[in-house]
Amino acid sequence: MELAHVRAASTSLGSYPARLPALMPGPAFRLGTDIVDVRSVEASIDRFGRRYLERVYTDAEIAYCCSEASGGAERFAARFAAKEATLKVLRPTDWRPEWRHIEVVRQSGGWCEIQLRGPAATLAEEQGIQIVSCSLAHERSFATAVVLGARRAISSDSLSSDHA
Repeated sequence: MELAHVRAASTSLGSYPARLPALMPGPAFRLGTDIVDVRSVEASIDRFGRRYLERVYTDAEIAYCCSEASGGAERFAARFAAKEATLKVLRPTDWRPEWRHIEVVRQSGGWCEIQLRGPAATLAEEQGIQIVSCSLAHERSFATAVVLGARRAISSDSLSSDHA
């Protein structure tokens, strides 16, 4: 299509953008991913013990990860990866929420969800982000997580004409 036809087609839309029910500043979704060496988490647990665990993980996360004799370091590493992936979705600039304000909550069906609290929840709210999904995986050497956040739509009424 020639440039003149593109220009004509775009101007024939008239007030089309004003008819949109909602506009999104920036991408509608944010994706965060992280991979963690299980041995590094295991080394931190061995070196610092409970102090490390209580600094990074919630009581519920600690209870779940310690619920079986084997797999504890792998489970902790997967949760650490999920916390890092969540930070990539939230994109803090000049400060970062505490690790314990991002919690991985295991559901009875086996899948996990992210629960934000305190400053992490405030940061998400300010950016219009809702964490909608997460996926964790681990094996003997590595753990990984992917977190998906969706940005809420902003109504066209709330935007000034300067943004058009």
